[in-house]
Amino acid sequence: METPKVFESEYRFCLILWEHEPVSSTELVRLCAERLGWKKSTTYTVIKRLSERGVLKTENAVVTSLVSRDEVQRAESREFLDRTFGGSLPQFLTAFTGHAKLKEEEIEALQKLIDESRRG
Repeated sequence: METPKVFESEYRFCLILWEHEPVSSTELVRLCAERLGWKKSTTYTVIKRLSERGVLKTENAVVTSLVSRDEVQRAESREFLDRTFGGSLPQFLTAFTGHAKLKEEEIEALQKLIDESRRG
């Protein structure tokens, strides 16, 4: 199943949800007003929209996510990589690092990822 698209303001909402879930819709309204400056109607609109897209569910006024933070980040990263670099991770890394010299820890972390990918 494909991860549903989560837009920027929705992602900020999801960060709050993931931090507090399961959480009552009333508490979400309070948190979104406090952290995002949203009105009650905005929060309920986002809850409805994300529920329709399968990102979250509401039962008895308690909101829980159906999609994890990792899943959303992975889908967004893949979309960015595909759109901007034709899906090429090496092209992305070249552009990202530019002429900056990588730290030894960064090189080791990348090498570990490569090694793990080779092993499957």
